[in-house]
Amino acid sequence: MYAVIQTGGKQYRVQQGDVICVEKLNVEEGTEVSFDVLLLGKEEGIQVGSPVVPSARVVGKVLDQVKAAKIIVYKYKPKKNVRKKQGHRQPYTKVEITSIVG
Repeated sequence: MYAVIQTGGKQYRVQQGDVICVEKLNVEEGTEVSFDVLLLGKEEGIQVGSPVVPSARVVGKVLDQVKAAKIIVYKYKPKKNVRKKQGHRQPYTKVEITSIVG
């Protein structure tokens, strides 16, 4: 069984036991979180929601709050002596999918 969930403006295809990194959620480590299900795939077929599948949810456990690798943003304007260097590390939440109820 698999499901397509939506969080942080993105969609993820998940199965039980998967570990995914989603946009930062303001929850503590070890907390249970629940996601809306857009599509539910079973052995019998698929169930598509409009926009979500009723009575279906995905439950996950927050493992850690992590940051992605640093990227460098460099802005430069020729002949004007304008240079700006800036770094960025995107925060993520690592979630383990514990169950799919549907």
